[in-house]
Amino acid sequence: MGRRSTKEDKNIYQQSRENKGLSRDAAEEVLQFVSADRIEKIESGKSAPHPDEVLAMEQGYQNPELSNYYCTHECPIGMKYVQKAELKELPQLTVELLSALHAMDEERDRLIDISVDGRVNSFERKQFDVILQKLTVLDRTIRGMRIWIEDALNTGKMDEAK
Repeated sequence: MGRRSTKEDKNIYQQSRENKGLSRDAAEEVLQFVSADRIEKIESGKSAPHPDEVLAMEQGYQNPELSNYYCTHECPIGMKYVQKAELKELPQLTVELLSALHAMDEERDRLIDISVDGRVNSFERKQFDVILQKLTVLDRTIRGMRIWIEDALNTGKMDEAK
């Protein structure tokens, strides 16, 4: 096993690898197509990871937060469209999800009224913006739930369906 890094400002990729107890050489074997040199460049910030490398790290390091981090911090498209999600405990996620669903239930009739004519006028625009904010909260909460489920499968908190 290689030397343990003493660097304090480790990025999420290095933290994930080290949390899994892998040296860069061991990670190269786990990730299969990402070399130890490439891993070092990603971890040191000399190179940005490619999406396929992030997916390999997510799977190899068993850290479902990596893809969301990449999309919300490094991918220009993701930074515009993907909500940052965090790994939280299931009870908190459940309450947040139920609250977000309830908020959208309250907006359902308003959304139907706005959508009837296929246009959003200036008065409806303000209402539509509120609906969009609530959809954003719902989206972030669903993403958080997905991360929890993937983490639970990885850590044995939940058995995979057979």
